[in-house]
Amino acid sequence: MTSHRTQPTVQEPEIVAGNGLLHRRALLRRGLTLAGAMGAGGAGSLTGAAAEPLADPPWTHEIGGIIPPYQVASRFEKNVVRSTDNPRNEPRNSRARTPHHLLKGIITPNGLHFTICHGGVPDIDPAQHKLVIHGLVKRPLVFTLDALERYPMVSRIGFVECGGNSAPLFSNEPLQESVQAIHGLASCSEWTGVPLAALLEEAGVDLKAKWMIAEGADSPRLSRSVPLSKGLDDAMVALYQNGERIQPGQGYPMRLWLPGFEGNMNVKYLRRIKIANEPQLSYYEARTYSQILPNGQAYRFYFLQEVKSFISSPSHGQALKEPGVHEITGVAYSGTGRIAKVMVSADGGQSWGLAALQDPVLPKAFTRFRMPWRWNGGPAVLQSRAWDEGGNVQPLREAFVAQRGQTSKPPSVLAFPSQHFNSITSWAVGANGEVKHVYA
Repeated sequence: MTSHRTQPTVQEPEIVAGNGLLHRRALLRRGLTLAGAMGAGGAGSLTGAAAEPLADPPWTHEIGGIIPPYQVASRFEKNVVRSTDNPRNEPRNSRARTPHHLLKGIITPNGLHFTICHGGVPDIDPAQHKLVIHGLVKRPLVFTLDALERYPMVSRIGFVECGGNSAPLFSNEPLQESVQAIHGLASCSEWTGVPLAALLEEAGVDLKAKWMIAEGADSPRLSRSVPLSKGLDDAMVALYQNGERIQPGQGYPMRLWLPGFEGNMNVKYLRRIKIANEPQLSYYEARTYSQILPNGQAYRFYFLQEVKSFISSPSHGQALKEPGVHEITGVAYSGTGRIAKVMVSADGGQSWGLAALQDPVLPKAFTRFRMPWRWNGGPAVLQSRAWDEGGNVQPLREAFVAQRGQTSKPPSVLAFPSQHFNSITSWAVGANGEVKHVYA
């Protein structure tokens, strides 16, 4: 008697929005084939693997290399690097941007974390560096690095984002730039250090105090005014990043970390915290990070990095090789708490589908979202829109521009406007699979 094995029925994924967006649970199903996977009998298929013996590549016949004292990425990952804009270290700002389109997960490797320096990277001897807390306190204190190491430490995962991140989107015409060029001034790490509240409590803060002035040990002596309430809440004197000492570009040997606040306030090379009853109105808060709104008022002392998301893949500069099921992925984050949901559109915002949020979903940290999408080979416009647990939502571009303005030239930190862009990014997929930046 001949036995017949019944093949399992693969259920078609549910379509949840226009232009081929599929239900997020399709990511968990067996049988969902992503475009680019080998077909039956191909070199990478199960049929091919069963029919032919596994070939031995050259590296299986020779001894490998020496294990280095400090591990670096494989030579085959040489293109996974930051982009830099001041290679000759001229006397101006220097920036290095995170390659989001080449990363997955939520943690940014230390060597790929974005960096902005206003006077180059200082070479600080940790044995000589000190942190002073003074001003409206009962007991001015001085801490060495060794002294801080004796305090109980905490670890938290969270993002840092430059207030000028995504500034190219203020242009009245979509600039053909990559996700790295547009959104590369935001990264996420595990930070370990001493809660600032513990040090302030030891110093004995005066009841009249409302502000603290944080100053760095770099050549510009960068300083920012921070509400004292933030210092007593979740602020940290960070000493470690992703388990190792903070790297020089991130503020070695210590930096201020203010979860959810704009990057420039997270003062690097931290050497002084002055407790005061009024803000300092330093250069960086009175001019650079205080833009003029369309109504003529100054956007000053607005520190929060608002809810935001962007699709990292597919994105400008990438290309889809063939029609089929692809994954849309990116990150969402909010300075007020956890991401509650992310909606994705493949038809320029005419319809939306709920994306899957990849664990962990943490407050004031990157959250990875994923969405399966069946591309039929026709034109599409991909967008993401995020909500946080407080009900805050990414604004649509028209509403955002009406409130914050736009510029007719590529913006810079001195142009109007250039700060706190958190509206939607749109990527257009052409019939040839190429992805471009558009406004929709």
